[in-house]
Amino acid sequence: MKKLMNLILGAALFASFMGCEQKQEQKQTAQTPVELGKYLVTIGGCNDCHTPWKMGPNGPEPDQTRMLSGHPESAPYPIWTPADAQRNAIMLAAGTNTAWAGPWGVSFTANLTSDTSTGIGEWTVEDFIRTLRSGKHQGQPNGRDILPPMPWFNYGKMSDNDLKAVWAYLRSIPPVKNQVPFPVPPGTPVSMAN
Repeated sequence: MKKLMNLILGAALFASFMGCEQKQEQKQTAQTPVELGKYLVTIGGCNDCHTPWKMGPNGPEPDQTRMLSGHPESAPYPIWTPADAQRNAIMLAAGTNTAWAGPWGVSFTANLTSDTSTGIGEWTVEDFIRTLRSGKHQGQPNGRDILPPMPWFNYGKMSDNDLKAVWAYLRSIPPVKNQVPFPVPPGTPVSMAN
């Protein structure tokens, strides 16, 4: 009788687990593109670099008032020199965590908000997908390279539907006017870079 009870309990637990699994699958398929995009942006760590960081009560934290707006246009940024390589530094980061300097020069995170003059508001979803698949700004064959540490080659492996969902989410967030600086080529004198 004890074996029969254990078998019944085991079957009930299994059925309960399967029911939860089905509910989770149904919930995921019921997501809107914006909800899925928000999820993908969150797990993809986009805010880690594209949202400027500020000092909060518990240390550095993303400044959500400038969510996904890229490197602040007037914020300082680091300069990498060959001496940094001798100190075993592969790159240096700005205090905002939105600019990096390395042997490639200085790269800045883009403004991913829907602002039409400083963000990606005038881009099409096709531009966005081509950008992440090609590593070229606005997905143009002759566009400038997307520089480190942006892992476009990983995000570019996402499905079209996932990238369209990310696009839908980015279009849903408030626009932030912020003109991100252009990349600084390697060897630019410090006086010209800052």
